[in-house]
Parts: sequence; C-alpha cells; structure tokens
Amino acid sequence: MKQELIKRVTTQRKVILDEIKKNKTHPTAEEFYEILRKRLPRISIGTVYRNLEILHKAGLVSRFEMGNLQRRYDGNADPHYHIRCIECNRLDDICITPLAGIEEEVRTLSSYEVRGHILEFVGICPSCGGEVHYKAPERQIKPKGGKNDKGKGKKVTQGDKN
Repeated sequence: MKQELIKRVTTQRKVILDEIKKNKTHPTAEEFYEILRKRLPRISIGTVYRNLEILHKAGLVSRFEMGNLQRRYDGNADPHYHIRCIECNRLDDICITPLAGIEEEVRTLSSYEVRGHILEFVGICPSCGGEVHYKAPERQIKPKGGKNDKGKGKKVTQGDKN
C-alpha cells in the first residue's frame, strides 16, 4: 500500500483494498458495502465511501463517473479501458494496450494540461442479448462473368477463402 499517501493503514482499509482488487464487477459503493459486510459485518456505508475515496486519491483504486449514474470503483488502477452495456450498465475491462502518445498529441493540439484520458466502449453485453463471439461481417462477392455465371454473388465472411 502506498503508505506515504495514506496516514493510517487500518484493518478495515486493508480488507477494503483486498476485496476491491478481487472484485471484477466495478461495483458502486453501495454494492461494495453489501459485499464487504460478509467479512466486516459491522462496517458502515460511510466508512466504505470514505475509504474508497482515500484509496482513489492514493492511486490504488480507479473511480468512474458515468453521467447520471452512481460512481463505480475498480481495484485495477493501472491504465486500461472499459466496455459498458447500454442496456444494464454492466462495466467490464477490455484487455488492450492503451493508446500510446494520444495524451501528448492532444497536449500539442490544445492549450490544456492533459492529465490522462478515459476511453469507454459501449455496446450490449451477452446477458442482455449481445453476441458472445465475434462474427465477421458478410460481404458480397461478385462473379467475374464467365459463361456459367448467372449473375449471382456468393456471401462470405472475412474468414472465408473463396
């Protein structure tokens, strides 16, 4: 734990950090409170909010504010991207390398002091009816025009070879 940024490392704070790092659902403070009560039955919601904010300010936890929705927390504080379901607001990590050089490019194009960037993809999760696996888009192959061609094309996907 970055103890120089956190004055007191309490047992509750250690448990909160341990649990948020294990959790991959990006919970709200209220959702996380319900999870924590299994290990810390006497913890208060105020303690959860306060500690999540302290851990966020220390750079140990990421915090997301998505429009009018509640803040969500992520135990992975390393730079990474997310995808959010537009139906149920589920939030998942996307394991791709963050865009290199984008902050410097924005810095040179603007008068801003760029401190970071957030990239969120949106879609429909598998639970809400989105496709589970990638399906290559279909494209129409036009025949080259021989004697036996009847002018009909063949539908193929990107993975097909002819």
